[in-house]
Amino acid sequence: MKYLAEETTPPEQEVVEVWIGASETNRRYFRHFQLIWSESQKLATRTTVDENKAWQRFQRKIKRSATTTNALKGFGWWRVAAVIIVIGGIAWLLSSLLEKGSAEPPIVNIVSVNEVKKDTLPDGSFATLNKNSVLTYRAAFKGKARKVQLKGEAFFSVKPNKQKPFIIDVNDVQVRVVGTSFNVKSLRGETEIIVETGIVQVTKTDTTFELKAGQRILFEAVDTSAQIVHSDDKLYNYYVSRTFVCDNTPLWKLVEKLNEAYDVNIRIRRDELKKLPLSVTFDDESLDVILDVISQTFMIKVSRMENEIILE
Repeated sequence: MKYLAEETTPPEQEVVEVWIGASETNRRYFRHFQLIWSESQKLATRTTVDENKAWQRFQRKIKRSATTTNALKGFGWWRVAAVIIVIGGIAWLLSSLLEKGSAEPPIVNIVSVNEVKKDTLPDGSFATLNKNSVLTYRAAFKGKARKVQLKGEAFFSVKPNKQKPFIIDVNDVQVRVVGTSFNVKSLRGETEIIVETGIVQVTKTDTTFELKAGQRILFEAVDTSAQIVHSDDKLYNYYVSRTFVCDNTPLWKLVEKLNEAYDVNIRIRRDELKKLPLSVTFDDESLDVILDVISQTFMIKVSRMENEIILE
């Protein structure tokens, strides 16, 4: 009612207009409201009934005080009742819309395509998205939980709040924490969680696992079973630190991360090279420098083809 009467505040007006533009169904409902409002306004100023004769019949049936008689005769009690009912219904509907709009903050989508993105969440937590990832959440965390949805890979540093857990939905897995740092990766239906600090609860198909710092779990795309293992992987958060830390790391694992980070296709041609251990740290180095160190360390040849780099 306030919106149709042009009495809304700017924030209230914005809420209604956003709701109207959200869908064709909403626009159709609003046009109905406008029609009802318009007809009620006409009803308040026009009647086809002879008010004087109706009032005379009413006087003959009921004795009223002179004051009340004069007031009702001048306006028409039946029209007042009709207008009140119609306008009251419109007021309730629009009030409900305003309350609903204010109760549901807008949805935020953080999309990283060709670059890593960092985002501060509504509760002060931090998320770093790897390339080709999407993080979705409400602009304000209302209710009993802080919920987000993830596609791709992200590293989270969650602000502690025991009364309001932080929950991530990824694939068919739910990750629940109250304050910790950890990495979540979704690739080809698989879901991997590596915990850096604190404790993380992971649930899939009614089975819950509890991971502590330095532990890892991997859920296959079709297999519901999983096992918690110790994680000695120091490469998982390379996109956060911009550092590749190899600690007796097999060459194939470093190559896998280099392909992700530099968007290239490095291939190890000989199987015996794949498990060669490497202990070195590359701190924001170029791909050429890293490949040169690998070549000199293992005395292997690096060949560049059209769309791939061959280690042999």
